[in-house]
Amino acid sequence: MNTLSQKPERKPDLLVIKDLVKYFPIRGGLFKRTKAMVKAVDEVSFTIREGETLGLVGESGCGKTTLGRCILRLVEPTSGSINFMGQELTELRPRAMKELRREMQIIFQDPIASLDPRMPIGNSVVEGLAIQNIGTSKERFEIAINMLRKVGLEDYHARRYPHEFSGGQRQRIGIARALTLQPKFLVCDEPVSALDVSIQSQVLNILKELQRELGLTYLFIAHNLSVVEHISDRVAVMYLGKIVEVTSRKELYLNPLHPYTKALLAAIPIPDPTIKRERLVLKGDVPSPVNPPSGCRFHTRCPFVFDHCSQETPPLREVHPDHWAACWLVE
Repeated sequence: MNTLSQKPERKPDLLVIKDLVKYFPIRGGLFKRTKAMVKAVDEVSFTIREGETLGLVGESGCGKTTLGRCILRLVEPTSGSINFMGQELTELRPRAMKELRREMQIIFQDPIASLDPRMPIGNSVVEGLAIQNIGTSKERFEIAINMLRKVGLEDYHARRYPHEFSGGQRQRIGIARALTLQPKFLVCDEPVSALDVSIQSQVLNILKELQRELGLTYLFIAHNLSVVEHISDRVAVMYLGKIVEVTSRKELYLNPLHPYTKALLAAIPIPDPTIKRERLVLKGDVPSPVNPPSGCRFHTRCPFVFDHCSQETPPLREVHPDHWAACWLVE
C-alpha cells in the first residue's frame, strides 16, 4: 500500500457546540419587564479538534466574545449543547464546573482590565492555583516563575505591579496566568488587537510555540483576517450571531463561498501598490441583533440577494469536503 497517498487521520473532536443560543433581555418600565431580546448568539454549531486552532472572525458586535464566554460558562447560555472532552457542560453543577475549569481557560482582550492593580503579577499568576487548591505556596510560586519564563519574562517581574509593564508584557502575563493550571483548551479573545504590529507577531509566535510544546487547542477570536491566517488551522466566519462559513484556512482564503466572507477578504490591504484588488462593497449598516432580518441575516447587505434569501434561513451545510457554508447561492 502506498502510504504517501493516504490522507492524514482526522484528530478527535475536543469541543462540540450544537445549537448554542444566548439571548440578553432588554428590561424597562416600572416593573423592569422584558421588552425585547438581544440575539447575541443564535443556534451556533461547530467543532474544535484536539491540538488545532479554530479562528473565529467577524465584525465587532457579531457575538464572537459572547460565544467564547458561553463555551466557558462565564456567561450562561440560553440553550444548546456544549460538549467538552465528552462532558456536557450545560448540565454540570458549580463544583464539577469549577474542577473542569482546570482544562479550559481564557486570555482576555484587555490585559490591564483583567489584572488587579494592587497585586504583584506573581500573585495574579498563581491565583488560579490557589482557587483550585493546587500545591503549597512555594510550589505555586515556582510554577508562576516557570510560566513567566515560558512567555519571555524574567523572575524579578513577579514582584512588579501591572502599571510597570507595557501592553505586550501585560498580554504575556495574561497568557502565563491562563497556562498555570495546564489546560487543554484556551479561548483567546482578541489577544493582540490592542497591540502594535511588531508586538502582535511576538505574542502570536509565543502562542504557536506554546501550542506545539504543550499540545494546546485554541479558539482564536479576532477581526483581523491577516492575524487569523497566520495562526489558524481552520476558520469560522460569524455574522450577526450566526456562523456563515467554516473551512480550513487555505480553503477559506483561496475559495470563499459566502458573500460576507468574500467581502471581508476583499477588505484586506495588499502591501503592493501595483496590485489592485476588486472590492466587494457592502451596502447599508449591520442590522440590530434585537430585530435581525428574516431569512438570511446578511441579505440586507448582500450584493447577490434574491427573493428566497429573505424568506428562509439557509442551513449551514457541507458544500465541499470539510467546507461548510450557509448561503442559498451555493445550492
